[in-house]
Amino acid sequence: QVQLVESGGGLVQAGGSLRLSCAASGRTFSPYAMGWFRQAPGKEREFVAVISSRGLSTSYASSVKGRFTISRDNAKNMVYLQMNSLKPEDTAVYYCAADPRYGSRAADFGSWGQGTQVTVSS
Repeated sequence: QVQLVESGGGLVQAGGSLRLSCAASGRTFSPYAMGWFRQAPGKEREFVAVISSRGLSTSYASSVKGRFTISRDNAKNMVYLQMNSLKPEDTAVYYCAADPRYGSRAADFGSWGQGTQVTVSS
């Protein structure tokens, strides 16, 4: 499995931006599809975005489409989530995930990071 470490979370006002980063190690990164998920208190973990192994395909949850952008740099073993126009309802712990398969369900992903907190104040 690949090891994942997220960073970049924090407190931001509504309308602001944050960029989350996820560093991968342990195995060759490039064959893996990479996803971002989030979990708010009392709620189930939900899909945010996914990017294919070479970055040619992306998919987003409807709630973030047009505001968030997922990208990756295979040379640096990094994946990013640029979050713009943040809303209080975006507040959650954000998790990076990896799997050889391209999917949008949490069950599709075999490797997970520890998460980074994003808090959006109104």
